[in-house]
Amino acid sequence: MSVAAYCIFCCRRIGTSGPATKNHLPWTDITLFDMIFSFFKEKLQRGFVFITYEVLSLKKLLQIDTQAIHQEKLKSHVYIRTSPLNPSEYQGITYQARKEIHKAVRKILKTEAKIFRRPFNENFSTFDGEDHECALWLLLKRTQSEDKEVRLQAVQDLVKNSHWHDYQYVTVAQTCDQRTAIGLARSKDVDLRFFLPPPPLPKLKNDCLTEDELRLLLVSLPQTGLDPCVQYFTSLALRESSQTLAAQRGGLWCFGGNGLPYCETLSKVPSETVELFCLQALVQHSKVSSHCDKIEAQGGLQLLQRIYQLRKDSAKIQRNIIRIIGNMALEERLHSAIVRAGWVSVLAEVMKSPHVIQSSHASRALANLDRDTVQEKYPDGVYVLHPQYRSRQPIRADVLFVHGLLGAAFKTWRQQDQPLDKKASEAEEEYSQCWPKTWLASDCPALRIISVEYDTHLSDWKAKCPVEPHRTSIAYRSNELLEKLRAAGVGDRPLVWVSHSMGGLLVKQMLVDASKNPEMDKIVNNTRGIIFYSVPHHGSQLAEYSINARYLLFPSVEVKELSKDSPALKVLNDDFLSFAKDKKFPVLSFAETLPVHIGSMIKLHVVPLESAKLGIGELIPVDVNHLNICKPKKKDAFLYQRTLKFIQDVLAADL
Repeated sequence: MSVAAYCIFCCRRIGTSGPATKNHLPWTDITLFDMIFSFFKEKLQRGFVFITYEVLSLKKLLQIDTQAIHQEKLKSHVYIRTSPLNPSEYQGITYQARKEIHKAVRKILKTEAKIFRRPFNENFSTFDGEDHECALWLLLKRTQSEDKEVRLQAVQDLVKNSHWHDYQYVTVAQTCDQRTAIGLARSKDVDLRFFLPPPPLPKLKNDCLTEDELRLLLVSLPQTGLDPCVQYFTSLALRESSQTLAAQRGGLWCFGGNGLPYCETLSKVPSETVELFCLQALVQHSKVSSHCDKIEAQGGLQLLQRIYQLRKDSAKIQRNIIRIIGNMALEERLHSAIVRAGWVSVLAEVMKSPHVIQSSHASRALANLDRDTVQEKYPDGVYVLHPQYRSRQPIRADVLFVHGLLGAAFKTWRQQDQPLDKKASEAEEEYSQCWPKTWLASDCPALRIISVEYDTHLSDWKAKCPVEPHRTSIAYRSNELLEKLRAAGVGDRPLVWVSHSMGGLLVKQMLVDASKNPEMDKIVNNTRGIIFYSVPHHGSQLAEYSINARYLLFPSVEVKELSKDSPALKVLNDDFLSFAKDKKFPVLSFAETLPVHIGSMIKLHVVPLESAKLGIGELIPVDVNHLNICKPKKKDAFLYQRTLKFIQDVLAADL
């Protein structure tokens, strides 16, 4: 419209010129003036007709987002989609003809500016779109298509094109919708310039104010509907970590109640520690759907963003915050609030972290946000190791890793620690923080690889919850984990279980429980095989050692369940074998032959060979200890290669 107005303005200036300064002009001057006037009048009339047609046609084709234009006003000029939205027209003769006509009109306007000695505004009169400009807006239009395949391909094309200019990245960041931003964040090798930074927050005078806001947020949340242990520790965190109350009673700060070891003076307790306690309690609140709404309503997303930016040097605090975001992302009604708070750009950045724990937490949060390509939901403690990005590779089967009670979803499955005398560069190049994520994913890309983690916040707080015993039993953990795996879609595809130590007992208990529940039948029916790494099927000698050695390795409840020839273990083993033989599950068991050294005095053979013998399947003794039985030394080591062969064999028909 601005070009048309400019042409009208030029015509009016020529047509409404004032009277000549001379009454009688020479004949040659009049003739020259008439020739110039007639020439430009004809050209401008044609240009005006063409521009009017172009404006009307473009107005009909384009639907301009006024909000996007308002955001673009913050820059020097507005970028308008200048190419047709029809791909065939964009690449056809019509588009080329219109482009050439645009260039001709631009040349006329430039010549007119020279004759009348007026400045030619390059930005104002550049309306012939370049190819990369047309492609950008065409892709943005496709990201909003009703056709899912078109949307996904458009996001992929945006990421693959590495020739965008800086202002084009900003244009995408300001104009793309929520679904596209999440898709970009879940795309491998995405440029972080596609994302707007988190909105700026008001600065606080000191960190104590952030600490106070965090406690106020905890106070505002309901204290009902929580697990009793969570309720217990949340009340302790709120009562004992208050600096104001502690200062009034003399400066003694004691966390965990009477008789517990964690007790220090107020001056020795950093604000970071207090924040960590509060965040651990907030993690538990975020598991309750109604509490997530309260957190959002109280400005919790913005508060967590502030703490995240302030504590960039604390991986544990940042990990807990992303864990909370991942839990809240399970509620689709909160997705818009999470995106507005700037978390998509943060998660996209963390996804690029070389640390598998950090990137996997961010991957889980983004997967819960991505409802366009992910049908499953991943509750707290269920992590997808592969694929963590959007992929065109179809998923054929699942492999599920279950660690022992003192293990973790990532560290249990790391590569065996390298010798100190090995060259640092060589060790860094070959070492895997999590071999299922690196080695197994590269060898079997059609697998979805999941690792689960138990809720270990109680032991982290170094305090004993009054109702803790029932939480740590195998039966309780089995029911809890089955519900999580069901939400994650485990059982919908062929499945292989991989377990270490007491995690193997948990796998057996879950399969026994699933076989008795019609809603869980798919998990049993789709199980293709099970791998056990030093699983104490018949108990462990651990319970026969001194009380100190027992508590060093396992909590008391687990020690009792591990007693040699325990009746509970015998019942579990008999129940499992009764239907495992009927289902003809392929089973592969590895057994340790070396003891674990605890200090310089104690050698502990945790799972002897006779206890690792299940009664079905193949049993392979390996010259490693209990901790390293699930940690191959390298990719071509026997432990990994035999595991890989088993998985490939039992899933051959599915892969």
